Amino acid sequence: MFNESNYTILVVDDLAENLLVISNLLSPHYRVLAAPSGERCLRILATQALPSLILLDVMMPGIDGYSVLKQLQAMPETRDIPVILLTALADTGSEELGLQLGAVDYIIKPIKPNIVLARVRTQLEAKQARSWLKNQNAALEAEISRRMAENEITQQVSIRALAHLAETRDPETGNHILRTQSYVYLLALKLQEHPRFAETLTPRYINLLSRSAPLHDIGKVGIPDYILLKPGSLSAEEWLIMKTHAQLGSEAIEQAERDIEQPVAFLTLAKEIAHWHHEKWNGSGYPDGLAGDDIPLSARLMALADVFDALICRRVYKQALPYEEARLMIKSGSGKHFDPDIVQAFLDHFPEFTAIADRYTDCV
Repeated sequence: MFNESNYTILVVDDLAENLLVISNLLSPHYRVLAAPSGERCLRILATQALPSLILLDVMMPGIDGYSVLKQLQAMPETRDIPVILLTALADTGSEELGLQLGAVDYIIKPIKPNIVLARVRTQLEAKQARSWLKNQNAALEAEISRRMAENEITQQVSIRALAHLAETRDPETGNHILRTQSYVYLLALKLQEHPRFAETLTPRYINLLSRSAPLHDIGKVGIPDYILLKPGSLSAEEWLIMKTHAQLGSEAIEQAERDIEQPVAFLTLAKEIAHWHHEKWNGSGYPDGLAGDDIPLSARLMALADVFDALICRRVYKQALPYEEARLMIKSGSGKHFDPDIVQAFLDHFPEFTAIADRYTDCV
């Protein structure tokens, strides 16, 4: 609803009689401020609450109306105040210049009271509509941000719940998902400017990679307890069954993808990691015997993270290795098990990886 009393009009004119006439015309409807010069206009704007609209004379000594308008447009706090120019110049060029400089309307002197009132009201109603739309957009953006944050939290909780479900089948892994997630994230950050990886390791990719990493062993849910929890070495037959967890994990994620209407980027990476994180750089891994760059980068990063964590933690079938011994084993796997450039990033920043291991330790 338009309420005239809510609006303040600043009238700027160097002739006192013009100020008086226009002020008397507007004051029954609006709060009116008067300025006898461009300089006074700018001082009012700098020291008082900003007006809702400005009626600005063009031809004034000192700073003329065009110069004032330029300054108003240059300042973020005043550029959105609608300005109606007042002038005795009736030529098209003067009007075009004023509109080009940012004026919203142009009134030729001598003024016609009803035209002034109508045009002032029109511009104030337009300003009110713009403010309403801006507020609505701000509210909508805030609601979208809230829902996105809520969805983000829900997604993270769901991922973590699924990952912990897999870990309940293998209770000795404890904080394994937190450590491997952090290792993968750190590796990606350290490699994001490397010529081989810069195109892939964008901030968005790294974020998705970190989110999807906890699902790398989700397929272990499908492995029988007598194999998963066996304290000794697995037989050849049992090992074949154990290796199916990679395929089981990727198939479970793929099925989840089929149940939704549109692709989810992090699920694509989660499927890559689950399926191929046991592949080896030299092609001797499983389940598909991929080699080199044919192994998705996400899976290559997880391969090193997963092996390092397995080396430094105790399992039912082995004791934990000291950090330095684990470092040497990872180094020896460069070009065999692991991508050499990923190994180099690991070696260059080894203290940061051991700091992660210490932060989320449960290895005894």
